[in-house]
Amino acid sequence: MALCRQGFGEGLKEAAEKNKKIVGLCCDLTGSTKMDIFKSAFPDRFVEIGVAEQNMIGVASGLAMEGKIPFCASYAVFTPGRSWDQIRVSVAYQNLNVKIIGAHAGLSVGPDGATHQALEDIASLRAIPNLTIIAPCDYYETKKATLEMAEYPGPIYLRIPREETPIITAENDIFEIGKANIIYQSKIENQIVIIGAGPILYEALEAGKALEKSHKIGVTIVNSHTIKPLDEKTVLEQIEGKKLVVVCEEHQKTGGLFSAVSELLSQRKPTKVLPIGVDNLFGESGKPEELMVKYGLSKTFIYKKITKAIQN
Repeated sequence: MALCRQGFGEGLKEAAEKNKKIVGLCCDLTGSTKMDIFKSAFPDRFVEIGVAEQNMIGVASGLAMEGKIPFCASYAVFTPGRSWDQIRVSVAYQNLNVKIIGAHAGLSVGPDGATHQALEDIASLRAIPNLTIIAPCDYYETKKATLEMAEYPGPIYLRIPREETPIITAENDIFEIGKANIIYQSKIENQIVIIGAGPILYEALEAGKALEKSHKIGVTIVNSHTIKPLDEKTVLEQIEGKKLVVVCEEHQKTGGLFSAVSELLSQRKPTKVLPIGVDNLFGESGKPEELMVKYGLSKTFIYKKITKAIQN
């Protein structure tokens, strides 16, 4: 178990050691977002904006126009939640090299409740041109994503949770923005493909292994960490010949990864897709693991939902 945001902080420090153009901005949340790791190493390259996410994006766009590579961190409910207009007009419209980190995304904020649980952030950003969206699944992938972001031109949104999450990738696994990875593939005939992004992939992985054991059904699990641009080639290849396609995400079913996959398949290969996500509901206060069960995102629920689908 490890913090994805720790991977962000360490990755940003490492990237900044190699590139002096990188600067950091935060909205009074350096400890929570792990921007404090960068701030401690490079105090002269850090700007504390205060509780003003809209201003942070405006300042970042100005720094980008002067050749800097700004990394801006806040909670996902505030950025993009309160700074969507600035992201759209000041950053994406001009295709500026601004990196936006939305921490504490999804239900993992737990006791903070609905007001702080970003379940709509991907949907709000997917329609904005020029913007890349990444949702890494664990500490290692977050660190590698951060390092890649520093080299990748253009605006990027990185979505990370608050709580520690299981490690399901390896330190030496290859990470490439825009390229999905196959993280599990049964040795028996694969009849189900599960496409996911973010820490929920652990739940999907456990559910897939349980299905293989109990029903003797082969499962392929695709880590679609880059939600935009979607790796269309891998998705189309992996659904070929499968009896069931499943998409798992810690986000509203509307507008996120399920929508991205469904939009692709409706045009290229019409296929029924089973969504596992939040069903048009706000979150609430509770322990993260309890909320994952209540909102139907746990490994047990995923297992039951897929079992019912294959039986029907």
